[in-house]
Amino acid sequence: MDEERPTTPDGRRPRFSVVIPALDEELYLPDCLASLAEQDFAGGVEVIVVDNNSTDRTASIARRSGAIVVHEPTPGVCAARQRGSEIARGEIIVSTDADTTFDRGWLSRIDRQLSEHPSSVAVGGPCLFTNDSPWWAAIYPRLLFGLVALVHRLTGHVFYVTATNIAFRKSAWPGYDTRMTQGGDELDLLRRLRKRGRVHFDWKNPTFTSARRLRQGLAYNIVVTFLIYYLLAYWLNRFAGRQVLGTAPAFRREPDPKSLTSWLARALSASIVVGVGVVVFRTGAYLIGLV
Repeated sequence: MDEERPTTPDGRRPRFSVVIPALDEELYLPDCLASLAEQDFAGGVEVIVVDNNSTDRTASIARRSGAIVVHEPTPGVCAARQRGSEIARGEIIVSTDADTTFDRGWLSRIDRQLSEHPSSVAVGGPCLFTNDSPWWAAIYPRLLFGLVALVHRLTGHVFYVTATNIAFRKSAWPGYDTRMTQGGDELDLLRRLRKRGRVHFDWKNPTFTSARRLRQGLAYNIVVTFLIYYLLAYWLNRFAGRQVLGTAPAFRREPDPKSLTSWLARALSASIVVGVGVVVFRTGAYLIGLV
């Protein structure tokens, strides 16, 4: 279905266009849209939900909330974000995800940062996981984004942003590389934005995203999600100039402990734990002269 754009009484350009790609997100999208509706920002905001071939009630939920709904038939988050950003009328495009929520001051803080730094083309912030996430998920985002904030403070350089929490001026938007999968809407967008101007980072303005993928286990997320479908896919697709490695498997509900994916994730976790244990044991044995 083509876009459904409501008219505004004064016809003015909104300050923000919040672009949300969505594939079968009926369970999470309502909370995302509700938290956007509760923002304390007083200026104009349009919310664009890009339906990326959903088979559930994602589009109808978005319409009922008053969001602009547009369909993007090409699979992949970069194609969806590209479509939503193309039709966005806002001065500032805000990228986020359908399984993400925000506190009431999120957009106001983005507005303040870009107003206080008029030479910046974009501002990013951290992404934290919801309270139902595994224990280790509370640690690494704070370490990662703490390092991003420290480097930014010391050097002015931002080396990483998350697509769940980045806002950029549409006038400086370089477009997404739609050949990319995971990483293309973060790493590649950041690389392109830095060529247009300065990127700012606000450590105190987080988003809160679902931990559904993390519940596949630490090993699955390190090996499959991060190493294969994030880093390897990004560099391989960029080097090849086409999509060689596709999108990681989607998780829209709680993992079934009896499923093949969950079984493989547990087997992978056990293998890594055993492997690390063997290395530690043999290293210790070597150091004390047992081998």
